[in-house]
Amino acid sequence: MSSAHPRLSLNQATIKHASLDQALKVTAEAGIGSIGLWREPVAEVGLEAACAALRSSGLRFSSLCRGGFLTTDDDEEFAASVEDNRRAIEETAALAEAGADGSAPVLVLVAGGIPAGGTIEAARQRFFDGLSQLIPAAAGAGVTLAIEPLHPMYASDRAVISTLAQALDLAEETASQHVGVVVDSFHIWWDPAVYAQIRRAGAAGRIATYQVCDWRTPLEEDVLLSRHLPGDGVIDLSAMTRAVEDTGYRGDIEVEIFHAAIWDQDPAVTAARTAEAFSRSVAPHLRG
Repeated sequence: MSSAHPRLSLNQATIKHASLDQALKVTAEAGIGSIGLWREPVAEVGLEAACAALRSSGLRFSSLCRGGFLTTDDDEEFAASVEDNRRAIEETAALAEAGADGSAPVLVLVAGGIPAGGTIEAARQRFFDGLSQLIPAAAGAGVTLAIEPLHPMYASDRAVISTLAQALDLAEETASQHVGVVVDSFHIWWDPAVYAQIRRAGAAGRIATYQVCDWRTPLEEDVLLSRHLPGDGVIDLSAMTRAVEDTGYRGDIEVEIFHAAIWDQDPAVTAARTAEAFSRSVAPHLRG
């Protein structure tokens, strides 16, 4: 078995077509010590079986993707979404307990887009209302709700929160230490204020997870599938990683990639390539 950097986590999205058991197996065989899971593959086998498989793998659990999508203006749909997020909190807590030492009870939240006929301001308020309703459950389960800002090109259909500053403003407004943010290189690299906001997030203790991949143009026809391996694009991962490290963050670092060509590879090949890319582009800038 090869050995990857001890802080690398393979986000399950990077090997999307692998089953949960296969994802755990190829991650461990690549020498990667941690995995970020997605709710859909967990649901396919059931939470109890997923926890047992994770426990047997010996891997840490770095996060669960994803909750959120709380921007609907339909009250019935909104209530159902809040309830589904409460279930996601329970799943996160159970998986973190099943993971190896150092597992993080982090639930990634993607805000959601703009409902038909709605406005971005109303959608943001609706997300905050839903987030606020989830805090008691998160606090009770010891789970961090991690708001993930997405690149502005996704603002209409996926995430009305586009910058780290917006995510931090919401987190601070909750006044809860159970709300944090995701620092995702793909989504925030373009922002002139990104390093100041990383410092702000670190000072407030709100960096819940750090995710890395790269940006390369031209983008794919489906812009959702435009992520590349670290080092294969234009993002200054050295500067961003040093900025995150300077805050004192020492948690797992997920590589999360959405790209059809990468998904079509043998998952074991992808895991090995991910470890190699991380070793070249991210690991040299880590302090611990």
